[in-house]
Amino acid sequence: MELAAQIQEINEKVRAESGFVRQLVGEIHRVIVGQKYMVERLLIGLFTRGHILLEGVPGLAKTLAVKTLSCAIDTKFQRIQFTPDLLPADVVGTMIFNPKDGTFSPKKGPIFANIILADEINRAPAKVQSALLEAMQERQVTIGDCTYPLEEPFLVLATQNPIEQEGTYPLPEAQIDRFMLKLKIDYPDLKEERQILDLMSRDEAIPIAKVVGPADINRVREVIKDIYMDERIKDYIVQLVFATRRPEDYKLDVKDLIQFGASPRATIFLAQAARAHAFLKGRGYVTPEDVKAIGLDVLRHRIILSYEAEAEEVTTESIVSRIFDAVQVP
Repeated sequence: MELAAQIQEINEKVRAESGFVRQLVGEIHRVIVGQKYMVERLLIGLFTRGHILLEGVPGLAKTLAVKTLSCAIDTKFQRIQFTPDLLPADVVGTMIFNPKDGTFSPKKGPIFANIILADEINRAPAKVQSALLEAMQERQVTIGDCTYPLEEPFLVLATQNPIEQEGTYPLPEAQIDRFMLKLKIDYPDLKEERQILDLMSRDEAIPIAKVVGPADINRVREVIKDIYMDERIKDYIVQLVFATRRPEDYKLDVKDLIQFGASPRATIFLAQAARAHAFLKGRGYVTPEDVKAIGLDVLRHRIILSYEAEAEEVTTESIVSRIFDAVQVP
């Protein structure tokens, strides 16, 4: 099949399968005012099996957005409030002894749901974070001697508050790298804030219609895998990630600011997220603009800055921006 005909076929598939996306976004925006960036990224994570870390001050509707999304896609939702006294068993479950017959049986924890909201994830100690790590990476949970697979779709959406750091346990680099995207949620603008006031002053629950089910999501995931990506776009993605490790090869004077560059997982996630972004825009092929649109969210938490960068108050966002400016666009 000729390339043009192949792309045309994928375009038709995308158009056929993306029909419900507008309806899904519309249903979410009945409750969430503005936050288009956050809603779009939540869908990218959902359609690519990628977990998401949301960072923002309290009151920006992070929890509400996740809950509304889970309502609209007819899945099981669980919110876990992470606290310093939380135990791994509180998340994954434990074995319960039955005195009648002298046997142990598993009591499954809240992790056995489709969409997990890990609220203030950095407030939980390392043991709890590592228990969540297995679920996120392996999509399975071990209770006692038995391993239980988690039902698809399975998505962890974690929030953290950037203001209060007292009594928190910073996420280890291995755990942060498991998140496909790290989103920085900002305040609404003046117009949106006014809409929020009108919407929330009613003080009544807004009913959310169930737009899609797990079967629809799994079908979309297969379509996204087939979205065409040119060899030059693949090379562009690899070069962007390599520029975080060897910036001097791209005439970037930031080597002393970067302690460690992005891992190979960044390359994989950047390609997957770019395909999902193209799908949301109704295209069956990836453009450099898709890579640029999603690049910051994939890379910002994967570049570890040096002490020199911290002393100079350089941010990972500014470094990623310089990398995108330096690497030649195909």
